Amino acid sequence: MIFANPAYLYLGLLIIPFILWYIYKLRKSQASVQISSAEAFDAPETRSVKVYLRHVPFILRMFAFLALIIVLARPQSTDSWQNRSTEGIDIVLAIDVSTSMLAEDLKPNRIEAAKDVAASFISGRMNDNIGLVVFSGESFTQCPLTTDHAVLLNLFKDIRCGIIQDGTAIGLGLANAVSRIKDSKAVSKVIILLTDGSNNMGEIAPVTAADIAKTFGIRVYTIGVGSKGMAPYPFQTAYGVQYQNVPVDIDEDMLKQIAALTGGQYFRATDNATLAGIYEEIDRLEKTKINVQEYSKKQEEYRNIAILALILLLLEILLRNVLLRTIP
Repeated sequence: MIFANPAYLYLGLLIIPFILWYIYKLRKSQASVQISSAEAFDAPETRSVKVYLRHVPFILRMFAFLALIIVLARPQSTDSWQNRSTEGIDIVLAIDVSTSMLAEDLKPNRIEAAKDVAASFISGRMNDNIGLVVFSGESFTQCPLTTDHAVLLNLFKDIRCGIIQDGTAIGLGLANAVSRIKDSKAVSKVIILLTDGSNNMGEIAPVTAADIAKTFGIRVYTIGVGSKGMAPYPFQTAYGVQYQNVPVDIDEDMLKQIAALTGGQYFRATDNATLAGIYEEIDRLEKTKINVQEYSKKQEEYRNIAILALILLLLEILLRNVLLRTIP
């Protein structure tokens, strides 16, 4: 809600002298009589309800006055498209959703920890174009580049292991992310690639995808997720979920090579705190100007307030000239 003429709202200050004048007149109108004894007035006094209602017309008039001031200020609701320039960079998050991300060396597991930290990262970068790509044995775009982070975060909730063919096609996931950001006009184009394994599927080698990213001036920050050594993994059996320690197999050399080739950095997240710290470091990236299109349509909202003012005035007239015409 905005006001087309907000300066009229200052007229509301006139309420103060009106109230002071009303109190002054009320006190001045009260009669006083000096008598030698008050014994005759000791009987309990009974007052009509009209006596207590005598201030209501003035209160109604003041509220009607305030409503008229708001009408003069012209309240409007706005819903519009407009182009503006803001600070930000273009970022695509490429997240591994293979079943190995269910390992619980991060809490509650790797995939949920990755989603939580990435969601916080997105919420802290309000001016950035951010997209989301997921991969395992295949890869697809969960959300293209957008500044509508509410939609992006809502789509984030649908990420889970097993939504596509299992495996770890890091090269395919990176190539998909590159295709989503390569045509961006931003000076800074960044991909954050998060995985917990080694490339074992897909037609595109990770280093080949990194070469393509380098060609388009895209920096890739790679994150290896998983503790060192062994990690507890939940296996579904006929007797319910059974946990077994499995080896953590992250191709760190390949992830370091991708980062170095594109001018990014490699990070290793062994727990939730480390992962959060990695995103905080990436959050200190340079910013560049991007154009944002916003929709805006103004609609006048004074009609209902004007009707309310009229009703209040009618109530005041009715009370003053009918119900409170005579006060015993």
